[in-house]
Amino acid sequence: MAATVPPGYRVSRAGRWSAWAFLAPVTGYLVVCYAYPLYRNVELSLREYTVRSFVQGGAPFAGLDNYRTALADPTFGPALTHTLVFTVASLVLQFTIGMALALFFHQHFPLSRTLRAVILVPWLLPLIVSASTWSWLLNSDAGLVNAALGVVGVDPVHWLTSPRWSLVSVIIANVWIGVPFNLVVLHSGLQAIPAELYEASALDGATGWQRFRSITFPLLRPVSAITLLLGLIYTLKVFDLIWIMTRGGPADSSTTLATWSYRLGFGNLLPQFGPGAAVGNLLIVLALLAGLGYLRRQRRQQS
Repeated sequence: MAATVPPGYRVSRAGRWSAWAFLAPVTGYLVVCYAYPLYRNVELSLREYTVRSFVQGGAPFAGLDNYRTALADPTFGPALTHTLVFTVASLVLQFTIGMALALFFHQHFPLSRTLRAVILVPWLLPLIVSASTWSWLLNSDAGLVNAALGVVGVDPVHWLTSPRWSLVSVIIANVWIGVPFNLVVLHSGLQAIPAELYEASALDGATGWQRFRSITFPLLRPVSAITLLLGLIYTLKVFDLIWIMTRGGPADSSTTLATWSYRLGFGNLLPQFGPGAAVGNLLIVLALLAGLGYLRRQRRQQS
């Protein structure tokens, strides 16, 4: 239904220009930082670019050849699998630990605010600092984790140099970084739940688990959906953490679509801009499909 304008009300030209002036910074930011890079990446994936044509222009049109090259590459299957495992494991662990900590801090015990502030530190640190810290902690020879394992009689684990443990290592580091975000959002959601509901359930003799299952979790569903959706989008595109810790190795054992796309476009002496852009676009499509699928599932549960 169209909005009606009150009689005698007219929007002045100055008012219209003011509205456009307020919209201009946001519009410019979206165009420069989102629309143009996306257009450029699609254009890169549809042409046969070399270093010379990348600088001077004139790259021939290749159609979907770069996508066929990426899909036929032996690295595509493992990279897709690692991306899915990395994303699902990170989301499950971050959300579970974040929920447990949110419930713990919801008790409002002494020093709870101080401890919450300390737990937020991993989220506030620059990512290169976090990745470098975990690279040192998980170092095979001088790492603190292996030193602690040695104290209890466990042999050293080659966290970053073993194909068996490299993906596990980057998942551990990513969970450590993501837990504070889940804690903050879920704790805020808990604050909005009326205390009267818990009091009434306690009078009815409900246990702690029954209160969580019947009150806390259902009322936190909207907050949980946003938390998981944002975590999904962020985790799918994680690159710098993995690249700093393992560079996708050894033997591509921790390579994801994000690190593979970077390696194709910028990590070789002869960069493959077209296939690298194609892999990046496939990752965007994967994130879009996963986000839409999750939102559709949430709508069905709420209806």
